[in-house]
Amino acid sequence: MSPLCSASELAARLRGGEAVLFPTDTLPALATTPGAAQQLWALKQRPAHKAVILMGARADDLWPCLGQPVEPAWRALADRHWPGALTLVLPARGALVEQLNPGGASLGLRVPACPQALELLRCSGPLATTSANRSGEPACTTAEEACAAFPGVAQLAPVPWPTPSGQASTVLAWSDAGSWRLLRAGAVPPPDGAGVPL
Repeated sequence: MSPLCSASELAARLRGGEAVLFPTDTLPALATTPGAAQQLWALKQRPAHKAVILMGARADDLWPCLGQPVEPAWRALADRHWPGALTLVLPARGALVEQLNPGGASLGLRVPACPQALELLRCSGPLATTSANRSGEPACTTAEEACAAFPGVAQLAPVPWPTPSGQASTVLAWSDAGSWRLLRAGAVPPPDGAGVPL
């Protein structure tokens, strides 16, 4: 059975190095502090080359994590869709990149549109996150399913969680050419001119 915790209690567990589970507007999330992100790959049995994303309560909590100036086009898209089901993969430098995207040069960022998630993120600060399911298995959509997949991992109370959309976030990457590339179609329509999914 997974412990049920308030946002402040869950934030304390995160600071202690634990992984936690919480709802979002798209799918439930499995999360750690960035420094403990290696747990996410181990818990999910996820291939090491697959990056995890950084979730925050506000865009201004996430921009400094990139370690470089923020382009106006990034702010414009974030202003239009955050909080929401859009993940932006942006060029980044520094220790966070190695923690969340080992060997890469970018970070995926998102502000979820879920009041419970935002309350936790305000308490904890930005978190390394991924969908709450074992790699290759269907995504969990409820607290009960997440508990079954990750028994003993603390969950955000109260349960049941709000019903998520069940659709993953749209993922857009900023290209070297200065335009958006669609990496994954999802809940948010991509901007005009974004390339087709890879």
